[in-house]
Amino acid sequence: MSHRKFSAPRHGSLGFTPKKRCRRIRGKCKAFPRDRRSLPPHLTAFMGYKAGMTHIVREVDRPGSKVHKREVVEPVTIMECPPMVIVGMVGYAPTAKGLRTFKTVWAEHLTEECRRRFYKDWCKSKKKAFTKASRKWADEAGLALINRDLKKIKKYCTVVRAIAHTQMRLMKHRQKKAHIMEIQVNGGTISQKVDWIRQHFEKQIPVSNVFSQDEMIDVIGVTKGKGFKGVTSRWHTKKLPRKTHKGLRKVACIGAWHPARVARSVARAGQKGYFHRTELNKKIYRIGMGLQAQLEVAKAEAAKDDRDKNVLPKPKGNASTEFDLTAKNITPIGGFPHYGEVRNDYVMIKGCCMGPRKRVITLRKTLIPQIKPRSKEKIVLKFIDTSSKFGHGRFQTRAEKQAIMVGLVICLLVNPIFSGSFEEVPGTSKSRCLNVISVNKTVVKIFANILSSWGSLRVLSSYMFRCLLND
Repeated sequence: MSHRKFSAPRHGSLGFTPKKRCRRIRGKCKAFPRDRRSLPPHLTAFMGYKAGMTHIVREVDRPGSKVHKREVVEPVTIMECPPMVIVGMVGYAPTAKGLRTFKTVWAEHLTEECRRRFYKDWCKSKKKAFTKASRKWADEAGLALINRDLKKIKKYCTVVRAIAHTQMRLMKHRQKKAHIMEIQVNGGTISQKVDWIRQHFEKQIPVSNVFSQDEMIDVIGVTKGKGFKGVTSRWHTKKLPRKTHKGLRKVACIGAWHPARVARSVARAGQKGYFHRTELNKKIYRIGMGLQAQLEVAKAEAAKDDRDKNVLPKPKGNASTEFDLTAKNITPIGGFPHYGEVRNDYVMIKGCCMGPRKRVITLRKTLIPQIKPRSKEKIVLKFIDTSSKFGHGRFQTRAEKQAIMVGLVICLLVNPIFSGSFEEVPGTSKSRCLNVISVNKTVVKIFANILSSWGSLRVLSSYMFRCLLND
């Protein structure tokens, strides 16, 4: 007689209930790191966009471990982080029920992508948002009100947060509305924090000013939605025996006769995914510069070396290591699937993170003081994979692929000459050769002219070269 185990502990944590869809798509910082006034004022969070994943090779520096001084392959996630713009500040005053907002001060100019966030339909609106707030900066009476609010924040508030938004125009996303969040400013006195935010109104803050390499951070976001799922998929309960009547992906007993209700602790079918989650202690492996920043650095180095002005400077590449022979960028061949090219600064973190591609992810400084040696390990990357992520790629750069494929074309054209027959060479069908030839027709045309001078064209397929030379 078949039977089940008597011990059946519950499945799934009730700490994440109710399991329902999140109301917002942006990860919310429900807590910020403890303030240390000995440090200068600085931001404690940033927002980025998940681009995709790749893998790296590095040497482990962990004394006592079996992999100490050995190379390991680890998965990493790439997040594109264009500079954020500070457009306001909020002061929080302490009360008996906790912190509450005391005063809010906005900058003079807000970009269109920022103001779009305050409208459901930007095209049908009158686009009047923040027109009154911006007029305060134009006359003396308005400036007096702004200065009065800043003085009140310095006097009564204990927490100051900056209002910052992302720049969607710098990325090739369909969305035009910027994501806005309050970022707590830590370090220094309240007066220094207010002055720091005031000095950075309407200025861009790069991600390198907030985080540093080898730092441990927290990742906050909304997971990938899965829709309506059954109890086995949603709660990972044990499947019933094969001969169970009316299905086996169920919970056999959902409670006693009395009380005549289903308890909240019983696993039921419903929504899976699109939940707000926070992952702690993600290590930053690299903070890379964007394409434009790389070009500016290359121009500055060229100006110092007094090079020829007619020669265009070549950037070093934001995915190159000391062991790479050629410069390469973090975007793989063909781009990240369903994302595209990473043009701005990026953050590379160890492992995976929640959400699909293009989803906004909030990066926050860690809440827990890092004292373990493992968290302070210095990361030295030896290799960053930039091969195609759509299939089994083997080339790291387009130049490498072009050089090898052109060499293959030459081999495909030379081998039939000496073998005497085009079809006898294994793996050299006419359609495959034509596909390879399309990689670099200029080189093949030059090689065809050389072959014609040798009088060997009659040996090759006349159809193939007729299509090639008439192109």
